[in-house]
Amino acid sequence: MIRESPTIVLVHGAFADSSGFNAITKRLVADGFPVIAAPNPLRGLASDAAQVKALLAAIEGPIVLVGHSYGGAVISTAATGNRAVKALVYLAAFVPEAGESAKALVEKFPGSTVGESLKPVPLPGGQVDLYIDPGVFHSHFAADVPAEEATLFSITQRPATGQALGEPAAGLQAWHTIPNYSLISGADRIIPPAAQEFMAQRSGAKVQLVEGASHMVFVSRPGATVALIEKAVNENV
Repeated sequence: MIRESPTIVLVHGAFADSSGFNAITKRLVADGFPVIAAPNPLRGLASDAAQVKALLAAIEGPIVLVGHSYGGAVISTAATGNRAVKALVYLAAFVPEAGESAKALVEKFPGSTVGESLKPVPLPGGQVDLYIDPGVFHSHFAADVPAEEATLFSITQRPATGQALGEPAAGLQAWHTIPNYSLISGADRIIPPAAQEFMAQRSGAKVQLVEGASHMVFVSRPGATVALIEKAVNENV
């Protein structure tokens, strides 16, 4: 029997857009996988997850769903109840339980620089957009990415609202029922490695630790990232 090739759906996190996935997308496409980089509005966890959930419902065949950082919280809600999603892959990501927000999880363990890195922009209506200050983007967010490349990422970053990062996850989280994998970035200054390890252990994830990797591990270590994604494919599809 010929195995059906799954669609790999990539969901970016806060302070980023889908262009960060270019290096791993090239490798996945070269290996024969259809890939979709889902737009993540970064406006609110429930609404962001609803948009990704709608995209997943339009895909035919099996899916392996990948989320980075805040995107991990989004996929944990978006995949619930979707039998086509065969595996979840978390890249230096939040893996919340119901009632937990990205903000609460990042503060659960010491070592994050995210609070001191944020540059707020007040919005009409009282909400706030949050950016990573370009002056610290390289050192805090992407330390193992070449400086010139990190500068480009800092310029093209997309803000998340304070509401998105502070909104608790609601309902059954998909990692309770779908096999999951965690790529842990060992020198992460945004989500401390201890927090990533806690979430991975709680979710029963198969773990790959990348020593010395920053929060942008999928940019600096595309080979290790693709290897974990393809492991999830091989073991579940």
